[in-house]
Amino acid sequence: MRFSLSLMLLTMVIAACSSNETVGRSLGTPSNDVPSAAEGGGDAVTNTAAIGRPAIEDPRPATAFNGRVVPRVATNAQEAAALFTEVQAGLRIDDQDPEVYGDLGHTEQLVIRQLGRNEDWIEPFRASLSAADLALADLHLTARRELNLLHASAGEPSPDIPAWTIIEPEPLETLVGHYKRAGEASGIDWRVLAGINLIETRMGRIRGLSSSGAQGPMQFLPTTWEEVSDGGDINDPSDAIDGAARYLVRRGALDDIRQGLFGYNNSDNYVNAVLAYAELLELDERTIRGFYNWEVYVGTAAGTLWLPVGYLSPEPTPAIEYARENPWALTLG
Repeated sequence: MRFSLSLMLLTMVIAACSSNETVGRSLGTPSNDVPSAAEGGGDAVTNTAAIGRPAIEDPRPATAFNGRVVPRVATNAQEAAALFTEVQAGLRIDDQDPEVYGDLGHTEQLVIRQLGRNEDWIEPFRASLSAADLALADLHLTARRELNLLHASAGEPSPDIPAWTIIEPEPLETLVGHYKRAGEASGIDWRVLAGINLIETRMGRIRGLSSSGAQGPMQFLPTTWEEVSDGGDINDPSDAIDGAARYLVRRGALDDIRQGLFGYNNSDNYVNAVLAYAELLELDERTIRGFYNWEVYVGTAAGTLWLPVGYLSPEPTPAIEYARENPWALTLG
């Protein structure tokens, strides 16, 4: 049975959408050596009024075309704190059903994004948390703030959505094994590799090119991949994570991790976000259960849109069309 958090289900009209939806465009971050895919466009929202909302809401929970329930978003700082507290408690419980962790992670992601949009919520939100949860929340907020600044520097959101396929990532235990093996072989902290993978492609969910031509779960330009691939496959998670570790070593990360990360993406905001996520994992490794279940969101001129697993977009299509056909995709409003 699908798990549901209290205060988590948003009532809205269920939108019918076929699984062979074909919409999209390739997006990326500013001109960097290894552009980020998953964070393309940030949280800027404009023109949502053109899409509209139903006058009467359906009492049933909305679902995406792949059957995932749309989590309820908080309406104030106190609700955000209650959701965050319940999420952290759930993530600390071992051996839960994968769907439970899936709903917990998605809810966590939306809470943090909402706080990034509503800065006046932050202090009352923080005041409502335990000391343990506050330490986690502050690092989440740091990363979100840095990524928002990164995307603000990229200019206006695109009118299109990415030409990507969104796929299931490898099992979490497998990915953690890749990170730790690559870390042991290279000397790079495995948590840094996990932070990069999270930002770049939501741990491998995005299959497609960035606007700069970067590809694979760690988003390498083909020319850079030739330097660090060691004969591997750019789209294979294990090979790509190994390549990222070798690349960081080449860019001086063993002496200065910030220097190495800046070589990966020449933005201090990017570096700060990766290190905040790595510190979260150091503080509590179980945090990765949430990260692993963060969904793909992309900022467009039609709003910040959810692209669930099963999304397929072989060519560019206006984002407003996707939003009209899939109103649940505007999870954040």
